Amino acid sequence: MHNLEANYHKILEVLTILELKSNFLNQKRIPKLSDKELIALNLTSEYLGIDSEYDLFRKLPPTLSSKIERSVYNKRKRKLFPHMESLRAKIAARFNEFENCFIVDSMPLEVCKIARASRSKICKSTEYSKPDRGYCASQNTRYYGYKLHAVCSVRGIIQSMDISPASVHDIHYLKDIKQQLKHCTLLADKGYLSSKWQLNLFDECHIKLETPMRKNQHNFTEQPYVFRKSRKRIETLFSQLCDQFMIRRNYAKSFEGFKTRILSKITALTVIQYINHFILGRKINNIKNTII
Repeated sequence: MHNLEANYHKILEVLTILELKSNFLNQKRIPKLSDKELIALNLTSEYLGIDSEYDLFRKLPPTLSSKIERSVYNKRKRKLFPHMESLRAKIAARFNEFENCFIVDSMPLEVCKIARASRSKICKSTEYSKPDRGYCASQNTRYYGYKLHAVCSVRGIIQSMDISPASVHDIHYLKDIKQQLKHCTLLADKGYLSSKWQLNLFDECHIKLETPMRKNQHNFTEQPYVFRKSRKRIETLFSQLCDQFMIRRNYAKSFEGFKTRILSKITALTVIQYINHFILGRKINNIKNTII
């Protein structure tokens, strides 16, 4: 798992299967390290838990370090954000093509400790992307930063995701889901409980929103066990992102860098799931096992 070059070539092999094109950006000169190779290197570093670009370039073999400088790597990586998302979506489509049941949830992404929020300059360069104070009910804590919203299949493949300021309520993400899903069942926790949205999703998109009822609600009935068990899949997925991919550890200073790092970690997880299922023929969520 610590053989960076071997893991890089394995991930590059998968990206080549998904996308034949090597360069996506319009550049006057053809770069020595193609855009696809740069994405593969980025995903490899996330898979191996190398969060620091300085540490990454210190470990790079000469065959790769001679092709690109660290500052150029960082700039190109941010520009390749939409192309990285396109590759992730292609993998998700292969897994979720015939899925009719999805799970939605959110998790906090802390930018800094809440005591430093007033003087922190992280991600404040543009007005629309400023972080905010929020509350995480599951952890019973207040934090400063963003909120990651995600929809995944019952098998654990992330279908779509978005980032919002921490103060935005979970239920507002359902507006985006209306544009992405049709004719399916959507499992959610009590944060998405709304009879108005249940009716709206079903009428417009034929999405059946299943949420557990509160005990003080009229005609309370317990949610079926199969739904409660399936909903835990996304919580396990978030735990894997926090554990191996260290999604809550982020050194970015701008929002462009922040969202690129988050997408890189999620894409790396999806690529490893693809390798497990289609190449190695094992359980897709055994992400701690070596891929070489």
